[in-house]
Amino acid sequence: MKLSPASEAVVKETAPVVAEIADDATVFFYRDMFEAHPELLNVFNEANQAIGEQPKALAASVVAFAVNLIDPDAPDFAPVMQRIAHKHVSLGISAPQYLIVGHYLLGAVAKILGDAATPEIAAAWDEVYWLFATALIAEEARLYAEAGTDPAEPYRQYRVVERFEESDEVFSLLLSPVSGTVPSHRTGQYVGIAVDLPDGRRQPRQYTISSGPRGDTLRVTIKRVRGVNGNPDGRVSGWLHENAIPGTILDVSQPAGDVILDESDTPLVLVSAGIGITPVAAIMEDLSRRNPGRTVRLFHADKTHSHHALYDGLRRQVLAMPDARAQNWYEEGAEEAPTLHPARPGFMDLSDVELPAEAKVFMCGPLPFMQIARKTLMDQGVPSASIHYEVFGPDMWAQNPS
Repeated sequence: MKLSPASEAVVKETAPVVAEIADDATVFFYRDMFEAHPELLNVFNEANQAIGEQPKALAASVVAFAVNLIDPDAPDFAPVMQRIAHKHVSLGISAPQYLIVGHYLLGAVAKILGDAATPEIAAAWDEVYWLFATALIAEEARLYAEAGTDPAEPYRQYRVVERFEESDEVFSLLLSPVSGTVPSHRTGQYVGIAVDLPDGRRQPRQYTISSGPRGDTLRVTIKRVRGVNGNPDGRVSGWLHENAIPGTILDVSQPAGDVILDESDTPLVLVSAGIGITPVAAIMEDLSRRNPGRTVRLFHADKTHSHHALYDGLRRQVLAMPDARAQNWYEEGAEEAPTLHPARPGFMDLSDVELPAEAKVFMCGPLPFMQIARKTLMDQGVPSASIHYEVFGPDMWAQNPS
């Protein structure tokens, strides 16, 4: 993908300014778009809107894409594009919605720039947006087609067949399609679940498939989100905690996600915190059945041992694999925790852990946690290209990958 020469010159000149005002522009964008198209409130995560993550992620992605178009030395944007496409198909995003988003996003940029938004600047950034949008539309169409999903009806009905309480605020749901079979999926992927809330709003959230491929069911593991620092409790996780019992029917998207278990024998290092244990659990279940000889190191951080979801299954899998080792960190009560190996107190510190040579690293947890873990691993000599991550919610890594 390339910009026209005229647009490339304009974008090179204006990219720093647009990057500076992008966050402010997205505030106007969302306000104006939702006022004109309230139906899109059923697609966008209202919690991420409230705390500002979604606008920042959108702004960072468009600016990073523009920089990639004009700077041959910029980091490859393809992995970010792939990640966005997977997130979109799990939410049922369709091609016509890009027309709406483009109209209000570019209008918001023009509103912030005011008289500085010349026709040449508007045309250049319109070209940037449509290169961005058409690439995503094409990739999302491919993902829908491969899964046999009609974008006009992106959700299928699943029945809750079992529920397991994993900890005080974490529970797992075993889901079976009301009709048809479970779609094929790769270990490490997630699904979107959309629920109709009591106030009439419909809201989607994404949850990791926390088991390996099983054929006739999917397992998702969900943490009930409690609001902190004045933020409200999670509405969807709260609704599921209260209402998702055997027999409940849920709307579930096709499996999505590009951070998946590969089929090689390369050593794996799995780094997680809190509910980030869910893709790790799926990976370990799959490996213990299909490739138990693979070298694996698990490093997990949690508040306490009782908060450590899916622990019993992970313990069994580690014991069953000859070259799997686990180390946990607990903020409280590490000394009394009944773990396979003595837990360490406090926050995770990977500076002195032994790592297998040429390992592939997979991380999942809060973004600040993963950024610290990534730096520590790189200080130990792990190449950045060997470190992969999954983030719940908007991907802010593109805004600050350090």
